[in-house]
Amino acid sequence: MQIAVISLYLVVLSVLAVYGFHRGQLLWLYWRHRHQAPRPATKFKDLPVVTVQLPMFNEMYVAERLLESVAGLDYPKDKLEIQVLDDSTDETQQIARSKVEDLVERGFDAVYIHRTCRDGFKAGALENGVKVAKGDYLLVFDADFVPTPSIVRDLIHHFTDPTVGMVQARWGHLNRDYSMLTRVQSMMLDGHFVVEHIARNRSGRFFNFNGTAGIWRRAAIVDAGGWQHDTLTEDMDLSFRAQMRGWRFIYVPDALAPAEVPCEMNSFKSQQFRWAKGSAQTAKKLLPMVLRAKLPFHVKLEAVFHLTNNFAYLFLVILAMLQLPNMILRQEMQRPELLLLDVPLFAMTTGSIVLFYLTTHRALYSNVWEAVRRLPLMMALGIGLSLNNARAVMEGLFGQDSEFVRTPKHGVTGSDAGWAKKKYRVSKNVFSWIELGIGLYFVATIGLGVMIGAWASIPFLVLFMVGFLYVGGLSLFQAA
Repeated sequence: MQIAVISLYLVVLSVLAVYGFHRGQLLWLYWRHRHQAPRPATKFKDLPVVTVQLPMFNEMYVAERLLESVAGLDYPKDKLEIQVLDDSTDETQQIARSKVEDLVERGFDAVYIHRTCRDGFKAGALENGVKVAKGDYLLVFDADFVPTPSIVRDLIHHFTDPTVGMVQARWGHLNRDYSMLTRVQSMMLDGHFVVEHIARNRSGRFFNFNGTAGIWRRAAIVDAGGWQHDTLTEDMDLSFRAQMRGWRFIYVPDALAPAEVPCEMNSFKSQQFRWAKGSAQTAKKLLPMVLRAKLPFHVKLEAVFHLTNNFAYLFLVILAMLQLPNMILRQEMQRPELLLLDVPLFAMTTGSIVLFYLTTHRALYSNVWEAVRRLPLMMALGIGLSLNNARAVMEGLFGQDSEFVRTPKHGVTGSDAGWAKKKYRVSKNVFSWIELGIGLYFVATIGLGVMIGAWASIPFLVLFMVGFLYVGGLSLFQAA
């Protein structure tokens, strides 16, 4: 029994170390290619028509802000079409329709398209818009974005290369300094947009459209089979299908599109759940196709890690549950040499995370110490999300259908606290109580660790305790 538990613990830790090694590989690719910024070979002499697609569902607090920011784009009015793709069932309908009428009076080519049936959710709304779009290039923005005026010009000229199918901009964060939660989320997203995207794109590997703040060539969407809604991450699904068809993607980190990050825990968990479940669905759907495709080995290998990245949360939950029995059994066995196995595995897992986000923060903000202060909570938050995201992966793998649950947007920036009176609240659920219970389990585990003198384990146990107590406790506190 002792050997079985400790062996399982080391196997789980080894799997997480492999994903940590992959993160280190991305970091190495980033350093190798970071100065190879993409530049269009030439520029359009006559700017093409661009259709801006704005999918919405119950976005009453941000719809008007989005439309006004799109009206401020530095692009000729006669070359710009604005599509509001609204599936809303609340006051958003009146707000968006009224704003579209205002834009038309101001000389914009704007159209309001409302569906009473949310068939296909966001993917269905986008596909419906593609059918009637005037432009050969489609720029998508989610409702919480406030694009910079130059973004169309920053991206469009890359399409002078006829093999380019999509050009992605970098997300910014309107409410980064709203709270500790938004600061940590922003740090997580920055790592994705700085290290991961640059490493993958500039090294010739696949990377994905992020669902918003990017321009698609209409022909690439059609050639890849269009927007499909059998996964919750229609953006990742279409991205891989298009790249397997030979379309090139370009990432332009200097083109910025600021947006809100979720300002309360339940919205954040809902977003993470959708992304984790959707990526598992996409892996199940496309991974066999990727492995059979005539692609270089390094592209296939990266695609495997990319599509299965959220699977690590399954192993993280198992690791959490094994902490107490592993600590007790090791104390009984009195085999300190086992630490020779633990240390390199933990170093590979946690060390890559530290270097990954320190590099990101230095690249964007030239301030490493700010990142150092936030890293422990960011790592704890990732651990605390493991139950939520592992459940999502299981649902994605085993085919449990669920609707596309929007992430509530509140129209907050900076330290504005007005959202609390108007936000969309969710009800308390059993999983938040379980997260809180796991946090208390680690309180007891730490207490026992102190009693038996297992000092080497305490720092890691504290991360688990803080993560689950923070995620579960804040979820319950902020629920309706």
